[in-house]
Amino acid sequence: MLRRKIEQVLLKWKETSDHNPLVIKGCRQCGKTSSVMAFAKDHYPNVVYINFLENPSYRSIFSGSLEVSHLVMMITALLGDNAKFVAHETVLILDEIQDCPEARTALKFFKLDGQYDVIATGSLLGVCGYGKQPKSIPVGYESIIEMMPMDFEEFLWANGVTQSGIEWLRTCLNHEQPVPEALHNRCRELFLQYTVVGGMPAVVQEFVNSHDMHRIWLMQKDIIQSYLDDMIKYADATDKSRIRECFLSIPKQLSKENKKFIYSVVKKGASASKYAGSLQWIEDAGIIHRCYNLSLPELPLDGNALSDIFKVYVCDTGLFISMLEEGTQFDILQGNSAGYKGAIFENVIADCLGKMGRKLYYFHKDSGLEIDFVMRYRGKSTLVEVKSTTGNAKSLKTVLAHPEKYHVDQAIKLGDYNIGRTNQILTLPTYMCFLLTER
Repeated sequence: MLRRKIEQVLLKWKETSDHNPLVIKGCRQCGKTSSVMAFAKDHYPNVVYINFLENPSYRSIFSGSLEVSHLVMMITALLGDNAKFVAHETVLILDEIQDCPEARTALKFFKLDGQYDVIATGSLLGVCGYGKQPKSIPVGYESIIEMMPMDFEEFLWANGVTQSGIEWLRTCLNHEQPVPEALHNRCRELFLQYTVVGGMPAVVQEFVNSHDMHRIWLMQKDIIQSYLDDMIKYADATDKSRIRECFLSIPKQLSKENKKFIYSVVKKGASASKYAGSLQWIEDAGIIHRCYNLSLPELPLDGNALSDIFKVYVCDTGLFISMLEEGTQFDILQGNSAGYKGAIFENVIADCLGKMGRKLYYFHKDSGLEIDFVMRYRGKSTLVEVKSTTGNAKSLKTVLAHPEKYHVDQAIKLGDYNIGRTNQILTLPTYMCFLLTER
């Protein structure tokens, strides 16, 4: 069983007195069900599991009264020995709850009753056009958290890197001292592997078990196809083709010199008025991150974001690689990522930053000045430049040279280096991005 950070989130939730029913949302196949089931079996004497996607008939349980006593009667009548309700010893798991809006409404009644814990999962919660919405969303009676595919630290755990090894990396970062060569080389290798494998749990497990990259590519292709199927199955009729077109245009968008998302790249003659809602659908489904351009790279970043100028990255780097031509995996594992004008490593950094809950920003001027990412780090606006190998980061130096104009005095350069510093620029190996958690 792969170790996931959500285990600690679930434990904290359970240990909080008078907690609400919990709703876990996230893209399909990011590990919601397996994580919840493993946690439930470890921490509750009785686990009652209902999957509305696999068993649509279970929706009828919630078609009448939503009183908890009635629901318990209906569930036990339907599931028999697989449903044992004991006050304060039972957790009810409602999987794919978006397929039963009435079950979402019922969370309020489980909260008010207080006898049983409830954990719900949903893949397309809040996506415009998805099925029927609950008659009443239980605002104040549910807690919502978002789960993402495995991040790089979880990938390190899966591949045998110990917590002490990770803490050693953190110490090197804090003291700005080089990482010992053996650990440095191992993490470099694992980061290239993470770039092509990504964080979908089933894919990571296959990688750990077999290292069969063709099999991994096929699994990733299947996941991409399931996303495309969702777009056809669940989106409004008028949006179906536009959503697919937006999604499939992402590699082309990122291969441009200026990677700003341009609707006419999706389809000749396309415009924001016709396609903005389609792109929003993909974002709401948890499939992409949007990275906004800044008018100025100073705090507050959100206040300086330009809402109509942005890049789009795939939330899971492995899925992005699978959207490119065959052979890209091999090139990356060999350390050759010259193609796609830096898009591959920009996407993996967007993956890492997004999975730590950061909003994404960049800075671009028509003069050609461009900073890959800008983030708040240790209380200051910080420029982040990504290099697949090495580079002189001309734009980064230009911005730092004019603090009176740009109001920035620190930067991080990520690339194929060990740790070092030159004046205002901290140089880090790319794999250390996952440690940049301080705000």
